[in-house]
Amino acid sequence: MNNKKQETILFVDDEEELLKLADEYFQSKGFKLFTAKNGADAVEILKHEKIDCCFTDLAMPGMNGLELAEYIRQLDNSIPVIVVTGYPSLDSVINTLKNGVVDFLVKPVKFSMLEACLERVLRERQLLIDNIFLKKELEGKLRLRKLNHELTNKVKKLNTLNMIMSNISSIGADSDIFKCVTDLATEITNADESIFYVINDDIKQLFQVALSFGSDRSSDGETVGVVLDDVAELLMEIINDKIPFLVAKNKNVRRLPKKILSFMAVPLKIREKTFGILALYVTTGNIRFDKKDLFYMSFLTMHAASSIENAALYDNIFDNLFSTLYALVQAIEARDPYTRQHSDRVAQISVAIAVGMGCSKEDIDIINFAGRLHDIGKIGVMDKVLLKPGKLTNEEFDMIKKHPVIGANIIGQLGMWDKEQEIIKYHHERFDGTGYPEGLKGDKIPFLARILSVADAFDAMDSDRAYRKRMETEKIMAIINEAAGTQFDPDVVKTFQKIYKDGKILVN
Repeated sequence: MNNKKQETILFVDDEEELLKLADEYFQSKGFKLFTAKNGADAVEILKHEKIDCCFTDLAMPGMNGLELAEYIRQLDNSIPVIVVTGYPSLDSVINTLKNGVVDFLVKPVKFSMLEACLERVLRERQLLIDNIFLKKELEGKLRLRKLNHELTNKVKKLNTLNMIMSNISSIGADSDIFKCVTDLATEITNADESIFYVINDDIKQLFQVALSFGSDRSSDGETVGVVLDDVAELLMEIINDKIPFLVAKNKNVRRLPKKILSFMAVPLKIREKTFGILALYVTTGNIRFDKKDLFYMSFLTMHAASSIENAALYDNIFDNLFSTLYALVQAIEARDPYTRQHSDRVAQISVAIAVGMGCSKEDIDIINFAGRLHDIGKIGVMDKVLLKPGKLTNEEFDMIKKHPVIGANIIGQLGMWDKEQEIIKYHHERFDGTGYPEGLKGDKIPFLARILSVADAFDAMDSDRAYRKRMETEKIMAIINEAAGTQFDPDVVKTFQKIYKDGKILVN
């Protein structure tokens, strides 16, 4: 522009450092700049100064960016407003369309980009002013509609990228990440089929691991239009090239069957090594893939690769930690020849009860973990107490009673297993409230801890101990039945009786 010094900018943001940088940059470029820390300060400037363009953040104390944009629209709808924010959301972006906002930029953004955007909107503002005075009002509305359409497309893009990130980041450890990828791919592109293949490096062969159909397709075998043999050669070439591949309209593309009308494939790489490939097909209708779809799928596979790598790392850490803790339990049990493999048996019995009570897979995994580590706190009990063949004194029993808390603290230090920690801490509570360490009663005792309590007591009586020989099974069952409602949860005892009668509890 030839008269930059005559153009006046208002820059509104609650970050003082950003205001200083903006002032230095735009002043150096010949613009006149006013800065404000919030919407209220900006209004005061607008009352006294002629402003040609306004940059504003959205989230600010007092009057926010949307309110300021509306104020400017009411004051002079020819002043373009550009939103620059670090926290975009679909609702906030859509709302800006109603307030005269002409562009929407996401932090961090370079000042050179701000300048380019500024020059564009100032040119458009001049044209808009010309239209206001020289042309029909309809022409001005059409121009604004075009700007709003461009911004709507930008919002749609942001929303799609946010959807990909939120879906991938929310995948649990037990979820099928590959099925999630194909489901998302089908939803975003309207593909007829999205298939994820992994590659075996040893034999250079692809294996299908996930498949999703579009809304107009079914999983019936007669409707499946693409099989691996149809595209294997082309997919291997794409994997070797490590570059996303797009065929918008299939016009006799070599090695691509005619029944595939549009095709797209994106390799998934982990640390520059190709792990697999996402392939999408259109075999019916008028949908055709474009470069925008290819961009979205590249973004999807990039985040999926990161999630797969993180999951593998987590699983490795988890396995190593559990192995270390379990080795500690085995060391404890090795101190007492009478209690060897006690924790394994308690875990097995607890799992059997949990299955019998209809517990979820997650709860079964939790109680299996907790059962194997429930006595880890005995590492803090001296051998002379732990291995004493005779009756314990009150002082010695108080020492024994500390082991659930010690064990829970050991597990709690890792910050990973909250429910498991809870079970370990409360597995010696009694249903009537006379147990330890906190004297919890009835339903106040965590449900899985109530299961573990029965399993622990059964195996303790079913094993030789330093102070007595194992009891007869019939006597053990009688003791447990009699303690239902006092020491044990009656529902747990009822299930325990049933699975014992069904032969699902192994006795020594």
